[in-house]
Amino acid sequence: MEKYGIPQISTGDMFRAAIKNETPLGVEAKKYIDAGQLVPDSVTVGIVRDRLVKDDCKSGFILDGFPRTTAQAVSLDAILKELGISLDAVLNLNVPSEELVKRISERAVLENRADDNPETVQKRLAVYEESTKPLIDYYRNSGLYQEINGLQDVDAVFADIIKALEK
Repeated sequence: MEKYGIPQISTGDMFRAAIKNETPLGVEAKKYIDAGQLVPDSVTVGIVRDRLVKDDCKSGFILDGFPRTTAQAVSLDAILKELGISLDAVLNLNVPSEELVKRISERAVLENRADDNPETVQKRLAVYEESTKPLIDYYRNSGLYQEINGLQDVDAVFADIIKALEK
């Protein structure tokens, strides 16, 4: 994140780059992403761990889209412990499903992303309910969890994120 001089680590961006470059990881990830499923934890955790040990993460980082499952969160805890790093905050940008479908549909038109078709979006929302939503309780119990109203305009969401990080 530019404001803090730290990288934003997006598993989605890493997977899209691997898909574009047709790397073995990209070919494997594409199968899952196109079907609206999560890329298996072992692959996702490995790519994140490899990224967190890079020099630009020494002063901090923001994880975007990771973890997505409780198993990934447990793996992240182990990685952070091994690296001597602790989390400062866990932020959830809360947006109702109907609005997400609308936004993703608009993005599909603008960016021509294959993983943004209506069927895949519905599968992704179902996966969220089953696999990702339990993370709220996992992190709420840690005392790190903070919810951000994702329905606000971009500047207000950013301001709330900064407030949450500065607590």
